[in-house]
Amino acid sequence: MGDMGKRSTGVKVLVWFAAALVLMTAGCKKKEAPSAERVINVQTLAAEQKSFRPLVEAVGTLKPDQEVIASSQVEGLLKQVRVDEGTPVSRGMVLASVDDTDYRLEVRRAEAALKQTEATLANTKVEYQRKNELFKEQLVTQQQYDDVTTRMALADAEVDRAKAALDLAKERFAKTKIYSPLQGYVKEKKVSAGDYVRNGTPLFSLIKVDPIKLLFTVTEKDVGKLKVGQQVQFKVDSMPGKEFTARVSIVYPSLEERTRTLQVEAQASNRGGQLKPGLFSRVILYTEEARMMMVVPITSILYDSESTKIFIVEGDRAKERKVKLGGKYGEWIEVVEGLKAGETVVVVGQNNLAEGVKVHVAR
Repeated sequence: MGDMGKRSTGVKVLVWFAAALVLMTAGCKKKEAPSAERVINVQTLAAEQKSFRPLVEAVGTLKPDQEVIASSQVEGLLKQVRVDEGTPVSRGMVLASVDDTDYRLEVRRAEAALKQTEATLANTKVEYQRKNELFKEQLVTQQQYDDVTTRMALADAEVDRAKAALDLAKERFAKTKIYSPLQGYVKEKKVSAGDYVRNGTPLFSLIKVDPIKLLFTVTEKDVGKLKVGQQVQFKVDSMPGKEFTARVSIVYPSLEERTRTLQVEAQASNRGGQLKPGLFSRVILYTEEARMMMVVPITSILYDSESTKIFIVEGDRAKERKVKLGGKYGEWIEVVEGLKAGETVVVVGQNNLAEGVKVHVAR
């Protein structure tokens, strides 16, 4: 009986201890505080309509209006070079000259040959006139008359041949001087005085820079907005704050398949020569008159593989909106679909948001 009593008492103690442990655990659970909902800090801006003029933005490069190679058309020793790189030139200006000694002598020989043939022709004409009168009176034979007639025709042909030879000699002599075919600048001098040149040897690279060409490309979606004669504005980094005007002169007939872009050429006045070929340019081409449009800051737009979206705030919750975009206007971008005026757009902190997340709008 003593052992049984002790065992019964031990069991009661264990049961009491387990019950107490359960009650303590339950009590601790009741005292734990519920987890707080996460709140994301954001900055917002009310969506509104602004007046902008629809445009296409592009980048381009300035090119010479013309670029030609001035070459020698005769061979000989280059006697004189009158220009260097960067020298301004006018149309018809002498750039260089080849030693003309041989060519001047050739002209003199041709002149002498012409005088000789002309004298022969004159003598033959006198003889022909005399024999023509005698032939009418039947005092010379038919053969004698035919002979003088033939010699006169040959003498006349020799005069024509001598004149052609003289013209050719004069032309070759004139080509000993190399003239500029345009008004512009010397881009590159390829020879120096004392060089021996041949027919076709390149001497100078010349460029015409007034007007100057502006070459730029536009994306496939903007091709329909282009037309010849359209005015464009552009800026160059070397002259910040200054804007230049050009007009579209050529719209190329086909797109570049790899980049899906179309090349466009415009011409700009460059009388002062400020614009230099090779300068990088930022181009703006206005396609319509100014109109009211819904815009948001570009920084508020989120992109993924399938859609473009923004977040707006309703009450204290973030709401995701898929939007369709239009053109860019500096720091703003047009929203064509998906947004109404007055709605509160998240412009800072949107990268941390998801649908329905609680937000706190920073003031």
